[in-house]
Amino acid sequence: MEKSLKSYLNFFGLFIFGLSLSQVNCEALQDENCKKSCEISNKAEKFQWNEYAQSLFDEAIKLCPNNDYAYREKAVPFLKSGDFITWKKLIDKAVEINPNQNLGYRAWCRFQFLRDYQGAIIDLEKLKEYRPTDLGSSQNGDYHLEIVKAICYSAIHQKEKAIELFENQLSNKNHSTGFYDYYQLGVAYFELKNYDKALENFEKQSKIYDFAENIFYKAKVSKIRNKDYLDLKNLALKTYDEGKLMKDVYTHHFNKVYKKQMQDL
Repeated sequence: MEKSLKSYLNFFGLFIFGLSLSQVNCEALQDENCKKSCEISNKAEKFQWNEYAQSLFDEAIKLCPNNDYAYREKAVPFLKSGDFITWKKLIDKAVEINPNQNLGYRAWCRFQFLRDYQGAIIDLEKLKEYRPTDLGSSQNGDYHLEIVKAICYSAIHQKEKAIELFENQLSNKNHSTGFYDYYQLGVAYFELKNYDKALENFEKQSKIYDFAENIFYKAKVSKIRNKDYLDLKNLALKTYDEGKLMKDVYTHHFNKVYKKQMQDL
């Protein structure tokens, strides 16, 4: 077992990782070895943070080398411990075996944990070959993966491309709006100095879920336009202190704003 993983497990004790996908229906498998492998990996997934679970995943893979679920779940603790090299080897194997099931997950992890925006875009483009009508949602449910792709383009300074993707997805009648969709679009417009469109989307965001960062950007627009912005700035700080802000259990959101930035406005 890698030293980094051991250190992480010792620190977090019985912490259960939350990135696992739903367990596999083993009864649907015809091959007896793969069915047994599936049962073992389902068992190991429940407590994947310890060395015994890792040995179970190894046993499952040995029984059925095409058990992509075992590879993916075995990889999760390495992702959380920061051992991205080991994680990448394991998740790449899962993707190789079953790209339809694993490309979106790898893309999200590349985006969320590694800030590998180009890699995430490549994965999502490949996923489109398997899911042409709907890529599905991010692992934590915050975003549709089309929105993730748009954010990735925004992150690599292709704002116009990002806005096109945002607008296309948000106009899709089947799209379920996420917590931060209009905010992310608004920031992309803001960075292109299109303050009218930026404010329009910040206002749309406020109607769905208002939070400190969104209010802060409305204050920035007001300041740029030489309008009174202090009330909005103070409201952003108050909202921040109340805990209504961009949150993630493991990492920091793209376009996250911190209290010091709000105070300095």
